[in-house]
Amino acid sequence: QVQLVESGGGLVQPGGSLRLSCAASGFTFSSYAMRWYRQAPGKERELVATITSAGGSTSYTDSVKGRFTISRDNAKNTVYLQMNSLKPEDTAVYYCKRTNGPYWGQGTQVTVSS
Repeated sequence: QVQLVESGGGLVQPGGSLRLSCAASGFTFSSYAMRWYRQAPGKERELVATITSAGGSTSYTDSVKGRFTISRDNAKNTVYLQMNSLKPEDTAVYYCKRTNGPYWGQGTQVTVSS
């Protein structure tokens, strides 16, 4: 069955960096676009970044453009989210998701605080 397992979250000071990973299994990873979402306390889940199946195209929500980079390694069945210049408002649970279906990871907590 489809499995998505996120890792890499943690506590970081404002201005710091983290790299999230999402390991996928149970489907042909290279055939699907992948997405990162986040959900802050009391807020709706929002789409953060998308990458196409071959990795040739990416898109971002405005609030993270220039700071976050989504990438993937199809040989490792893994999608990444490099997060730089982190701000307190980036604090949230981050989820990866496969397109074309309700397939979500369990989430990883990112907390940006001094």
